[in-house]
Amino acid sequence: MNKGFYRIVPVLPPVLFLALFFFYPLGDILLLGFRPHGEWDWSWVHKLVGSRVYAGILWFTVWQAALSTLLTLAVALPGAWLMARFRFRGKGLLRSLSSVPFVLPTVVVAAAFQALLGGSGVVNTALMSLFGAKRPVLALDQSLSLILLAHVFYNYSVVLRIVGGFWSSLDPRLTEAARMLGASRWTAFRQVTLPLLAPAVQAACLLVFVFCFSSFGVVLILGGPRFSTIEVEIYRQAVHLFNLPMAAGLSLVQIVFTFVLMRVYAGLQRRRPVYAASGPGSSALHPVRGLGPRVLLGGNLIGMGLLLAAPLIALLLRSVQGESGVTLVFYRALFENVSGSVFFVPPGQAVFNSFLFAAAAMGLALILGFGAATFLSGPRRRSASVLDPLFMLPLSTSAVTLGFGFIIAFDTPPLNLRGSTALVPLAQTLVAFPFVVRALLPALRSIPGSLREAAALLGAPPLKVWFHVDLPIVGRALVVGAVFAFSVSMGEFGATVFTARPQTPTMPLAIYRLLGQPGAMHYGQAMAMSSLLMLVTAGGFLFLEKIRPGGPEEL
Repeated sequence: MNKGFYRIVPVLPPVLFLALFFFYPLGDILLLGFRPHGEWDWSWVHKLVGSRVYAGILWFTVWQAALSTLLTLAVALPGAWLMARFRFRGKGLLRSLSSVPFVLPTVVVAAAFQALLGGSGVVNTALMSLFGAKRPVLALDQSLSLILLAHVFYNYSVVLRIVGGFWSSLDPRLTEAARMLGASRWTAFRQVTLPLLAPAVQAACLLVFVFCFSSFGVVLILGGPRFSTIEVEIYRQAVHLFNLPMAAGLSLVQIVFTFVLMRVYAGLQRRRPVYAASGPGSSALHPVRGLGPRVLLGGNLIGMGLLLAAPLIALLLRSVQGESGVTLVFYRALFENVSGSVFFVPPGQAVFNSFLFAAAAMGLALILGFGAATFLSGPRRRSASVLDPLFMLPLSTSAVTLGFGFIIAFDTPPLNLRGSTALVPLAQTLVAFPFVVRALLPALRSIPGSLREAAALLGAPPLKVWFHVDLPIVGRALVVGAVFAFSVSMGEFGATVFTARPQTPTMPLAIYRLLGQPGAMHYGQAMAMSSLLMLVTAGGFLFLEKIRPGGPEEL
């Protein structure tokens, strides 16, 4: 066999995996949408276009995403400016901590805001005690305000990192030159800084809009039956109403919208000015001196604390807060089969299931991701330029759509997997695999070919070359990819809600079900399990922040 064959061997498994578990389910959604009974049927299109209900769902999906984006931009821009232009103690830690909300599972974010502002939350409990009220003072349960707050909380770091990182790379001498020519601070910002920042601001806004447009867990839990995005409606049509053709039609609408938005985002990324990538470095950062900068820094830190830290602290407090004070009864109850549990097993079993599924997904994602990254890091060829964006497609596809595709595609022999627990790690692998590729690719491309050639000339076989040359260089990237894949799999909810069996719930699914059950015990268990999942995912992210090499703050 020639050398070219061995070069394509690593990429065959990821290509086959995508063909079977990504394109095949999406193809089945397409067929179900247009040929639900084996014949062409466009009735769902007429229902979708002619129904005020579905038009309202689409309109709500769009405008809540737009409003969430504007609020996130308004709240995060001051923080981006401070991070880009000032030097102060604890800045690196603050940047890392501010990014924790973005990596949290959406069910944890929803549980955290219920713990803070819900009817039984910390704020309402304190206000009821203060004013002697018997009902919640702030009626925010199942409200738009709570959804918008959660979206701002979740996406704050997107604007902070993209805009702040780009802002820090701009040469401040451009603004200083404008000031020397007589421009005021506002004029210099509006006519010099803002036009340069525009590509980064546009990219950040579009990315936030995409995340809010495809919001599922936050709207499902915090919005209740009053609010529904396209994602939530796909779930309700498929699971509650079993209207699979309409769910397939909504999935097609979601795919088209997301694909168009991601194409626009890719175009904005390409339009970024090249010269902005070489910034002035830390020497251009100013120390925080004077009353004005100190007030701005203090106000921003207080705002970040209220927005980002308060929900997570409230979550931890509610997980140990019982009627008689501090207690661990909710944590202990996770591993007990309390009366009438909907899981038929102790909720704590979900912890074991999540670790098992995440470990399987991590292992499979590492194998597939390493093969894909090895091929992409090789000699430049046309196929690599096609496969690189192909491997990223799962990131631009709704997890709810993927999960729905799994249950309709794998229900007949020889791939009758609907009742199999294998669907959960397979779906999680699909979500985690692109992250592994992105983590490994830069490290593999940084290996000089001369090192491998020298080892080969000294008689080392290919396996030994890989073990002694490649592995030490890509070892850290492998750890990064593994931790990221594990964390993403632990918190995956959109696809898992379709593929998990009632007997094998994961932690996000258990939290969602517990929050839907009445009673203080179920609520406390949901808070306890959310706290555990928060600690696992946040700890994994902070570990990555510590070991990853420095680079531009970009998503």
